[in-house]
Amino acid sequence: MIVSSLNFVPGKKVVNSLGIVRGNTIRARHLGRDLMAGLKSLVGGEIREYTKMIAESREQSLDRMTEEAQSLGADAILNVRFSTSAVMRSAAEILVYGTAVQLADE
Repeated sequence: MIVSSLNFVPGKKVVNSLGIVRGNTIRARHLGRDLMAGLKSLVGGEIREYTKMIAESREQSLDRMTEEAQSLGADAILNVRFSTSAVMRSAAEILVYGTAVQLADE
């Protein structure tokens, strides 16, 4: 499966657009991580616990989007974009979306 932020794939042509596909996850902060983040904010630097949590969330969202595209028979997902939003005070949503397409050689 090709996943790209471009609206084309070099050497290929889009022969069928299957529509928008998406994947998302909502993650809540963890009390232990919050304590470590609070301490880290006093001295500065990267908060690795949150970096890891967000990276895992992005991967899970990508996996879900790719599964949806595969179920439609897509070869690629183009124009892929990420969005993040606060759902509640201690939770955030990671959303990824794009257009599922079928490709052929040019």
